[in-house]
Amino acid sequence: MTTTVPAVTPAPPAPAVPAAPPAPELDGLRLDERVVARYADLPPQERKGADVLLEHFGDLATYSAAELATLAGVSKATMSRLFRSLGFDDFTQVRDHLRRLRGHGLPVTLGAAPDLDAHADAESAAVRVAAASLAVHVDAVADLLAHAPRVVVVGLRNSYPVALHLRQQLTQVRPHVTLLPQPGQSWSEDVVDLSGQDAVVLVAFRRRPPGVRALAERLHAAGTPVVLLADPTARALAAHATWWLECPVQARGAFDSYAAASSVVAALADAVLARRGRTGEQRVAAIDSAYRTLGEVEAR
Repeated sequence: MTTTVPAVTPAPPAPAVPAAPPAPELDGLRLDERVVARYADLPPQERKGADVLLEHFGDLATYSAAELATLAGVSKATMSRLFRSLGFDDFTQVRDHLRRLRGHGLPVTLGAAPDLDAHADAESAAVRVAAASLAVHVDAVADLLAHAPRVVVVGLRNSYPVALHLRQQLTQVRPHVTLLPQPGQSWSEDVVDLSGQDAVVLVAFRRRPPGVRALAERLHAAGTPVVLLADPTARALAAHATWWLECPVQARGAFDSYAAASSVVAALADAVLARRGRTGEQRVAAIDSAYRTLGEVEAR
């Protein structure tokens, strides 16, 4: 007797499991912060890739995805999975992310270091942009800084050296120029009684502390004239200023350049000296005499 064996229908293949979407907590985080947040959950091979991302974070955009995979000793497919685990579709999105970070002032190398000729060209272009911005407002700003009873120059973080330089130049031309904040001090005590007759120069380049906006808003509400010396990212802040002197700081390398800002400081101080006239010249001469009497500068 023949036994019939029923046909066995093969089971359908298991559907592919889609990659898990990036965790919501990654939103708004930098690439290196995303790596730290997800590191413990990454497979061993992806951890190798993550180590390379952290090690080369400052110049990551100078590599290709294949080069990063080689550095990590993993496959290109592993690096692709890592990028998706970190919330990016591919390495192109990683590059775009890095460019946005650089645009906010984070020191990130986006390409090979520029040669000195290219660097000089970029600096010259930035100075021309800043000079054009100053030319629009120089008469009004110089008049204000020459004749206001008090001038307060404010700068924090990267803005502080520019503010310090401006204060030093202006104080050679006129009295009653104050730099804020003083080391270890706040600024509320010094700005609370500023009036509409005084003047504030707010130096506020990118990566500004949030308190800068609050200060600008308070000065605006008090009617105190504000000269804003800042880069293009300060557009919203400029709404609270009387004049905005735009100074580009974006450089070809990883770090911002303040060449344009220094150029504006020199030109603005010259304009203030011209408006102070004989009084300004006498003050310059008196300070120079004091330098020599007190031995503060080397003999000519």
